[in-house]
Amino acid sequence: MKKQKQPRRLLSLDALRGFDMFFIMGGASLFVALATLFPTPFLQAISDQMGHVEWNGLRHHDTIFPLFLFIAGISFPFSLEKQREQGKTEKQILQKIIRRGITLVFLGCIYNGLLSFDFANLRYASVLARIGLAWMFAALLFVKFNKQTRAWIAAGILIGYWLAMAFIPVPDAGSAGHFTIEGNLVGYIDRLFLPGRLHEGFFDPEGLFSTIPAIATAMFGMFTGELIKSKKAGLTDKKKVLYLVAAGFALLAIGLLWSLVLPINKKLWSSSFVCVVGAYSVWMFALFFYIVDVVGLRGWTLFFKVIGVNSITIYLAQSFINFSFTSDALFGGLIHLMPEPAQPLFSSLGYIAVCWGFLYFLYKQRIFLKV
Repeated sequence: MKKQKQPRRLLSLDALRGFDMFFIMGGASLFVALATLFPTPFLQAISDQMGHVEWNGLRHHDTIFPLFLFIAGISFPFSLEKQREQGKTEKQILQKIIRRGITLVFLGCIYNGLLSFDFANLRYASVLARIGLAWMFAALLFVKFNKQTRAWIAAGILIGYWLAMAFIPVPDAGSAGHFTIEGNLVGYIDRLFLPGRLHEGFFDPEGLFSTIPAIATAMFGMFTGELIKSKKAGLTDKKKVLYLVAAGFALLAIGLLWSLVLPINKKLWSSSFVCVVGAYSVWMFALFFYIVDVVGLRGWTLFFKVIGVNSITIYLAQSFINFSFTSDALFGGLIHLMPEPAQPLFSSLGYIAVCWGFLYFLYKQRIFLKV
């Protein structure tokens, strides 16, 4: 981590990234606490979205990870253009892409306990590793192939993944086409090739094989970034928003139709899941882009921007810094004076305040973790 001049970037992108990470930084607990204190049907419905589904299905909490990967994809066309303007060779660009991917895999291992040096029980798969690998391969494809070829590759990845799961027999299950947690091809391949500890003993939601369709998630983001960056005559920002909305409907329709034969499943990162969550991701970015960068309503974005420009920092920091201890030290006495039913709500607010204060300090000092 080092002090550096903050690059010029889409404010809507930072705000959306911060909005996404807010739920990891205590936002989900805040809504659960609100629903507990005020058990209205509306708040209870929101609270129900603040956790992952057990297996098949979709809740808001299942969209956080793929949206983050999608946002990472949006950023790349802008980054690539900047590198080329700086005179970087293709070899240098490719080396930087690979270095970033490997760094994220390494950070994921550190997050999972690499420094304990218990390699036999280390979980090598991680959220950061999936972001690193999926983004890396998507970025390599972006540099080497044109838009039409990449569209065919993305479709091929999703169709090929589905066909593999549907038709390759799994010895543990006795046949092909099992989408259960015990009998799917994804878990079998991870048990066969992934060293160390799997997250659920016999299955890992961030394992090797299910990282392949995640490449398409990052590619969807890159297609979006490519559209936003385009300076084609007559292609106004408002038209770009309309194109994104239309693309979202197309992805949703494909995903829902696909779900008739392939369940929407985050842990499998199923092709139907990629399309449905791709629709949500496109729409969320279109909304933020329209409000922030097209209409120009920016005053409200600071809270989320502070989180968004150091999103990986806060993800890692929550593993190594006891923000709960600091929050309790600062606000615990006051919180314990409140009625007991209200205490979880204010504990959540205190935790969020401490995390955000930490990030705001970094923001004001212009300190950003760059990978």
